[in-house]
Amino acid sequence: MSGLTAIVPCYNEGAQVDVAYREVCEALGVLDGLELLFVDDGSRDDTLERIKRIAAADPRVHYVSFARNFGLPAAVTAGFRYAARPWAVQLDADMQFPAAETWRLLDTARDGYDVVFGIRADRKDSALRRLGAAGAHWVARRLLRVEVPHGATSFRVVRTEVGRTIVNLPTGNSHFVAKAPQVGARCATVPVAHREREAGSSKFRLGRLAGDAFELWFGFSWRPLNAVYLLAALAAFTAVLLGVLGAFRAVGPTALLVAGLLVSATAAVGTAVVGRYLYRRMVDVRPRRIYYVREANIPVSDDDLLDRGVPAPPPPARPADVAVPR
Repeated sequence: MSGLTAIVPCYNEGAQVDVAYREVCEALGVLDGLELLFVDDGSRDDTLERIKRIAAADPRVHYVSFARNFGLPAAVTAGFRYAARPWAVQLDADMQFPAAETWRLLDTARDGYDVVFGIRADRKDSALRRLGAAGAHWVARRLLRVEVPHGATSFRVVRTEVGRTIVNLPTGNSHFVAKAPQVGARCATVPVAHREREAGSSKFRLGRLAGDAFELWFGFSWRPLNAVYLLAALAAFTAVLLGVLGAFRAVGPTALLVAGLLVSATAAVGTAVVGRYLYRRMVDVRPRRIYYVREANIPVSDDDLLDRGVPAPPPPARPADVAVPR
């Protein structure tokens, strides 16, 4: 089998679905075996209806629609699980990465790489988003020694089986960029064009940026926890020393109060960091699946379906002689 699956996660992207479809077809339609796989992440607008209309007219278009909004990582996971072609490209529905730039990634993949990430040559996002993402990756690489391809983005060409291995890792951590090097995937980066969003609204939120950073820092490095151990040891030593000095009246009450506040602040920070690691463990062992599918136009695992594929029987009918209470 040959060809390419274009995975397009969507959440309330009704204004962009047709734009994305046309651009992908114009840029990649010459490929034999092109598949467009839209993953509707529980949209509340007309995203799914637009996807269905396109799929009814073009057999290359498939879709999976979630029972509710489960988030981008869940949509990416479903995309790689159900991609039918040996290679896949992940594209945002806003098309800020032009679909034609996929050829740059594919050309590099031919050199023997499993994953090729696009890096923005001239990023068009807000300053806060640019600085936040760059800062999170800098901390991860330089301070925490997490292997993250420099500038890697969600625009990537992936050998589909490698992508499935990455998204099916038994962990709740969602960082595809950091997982790829961990499994030994051969990775490369390529500068690509980036442009302003033309329609719809950005799904970027400050909380999501912070959450992604925490996933990266605490999900792939023990260094924050080791730093807490060191701080705890220093705080304990300081508390004992000040206690002895205070007993012999070598320091005044003000110094003891300030030192006590600093020790308390250190303890609070340590508790927060430990709590974050406990949260990661809780997410990793949670029994529920990361998404449930309500409908699709391709075969879907029964375990992924909200009703496990069991046809819905009609609800019991009210007998004619039973009145509805007011």
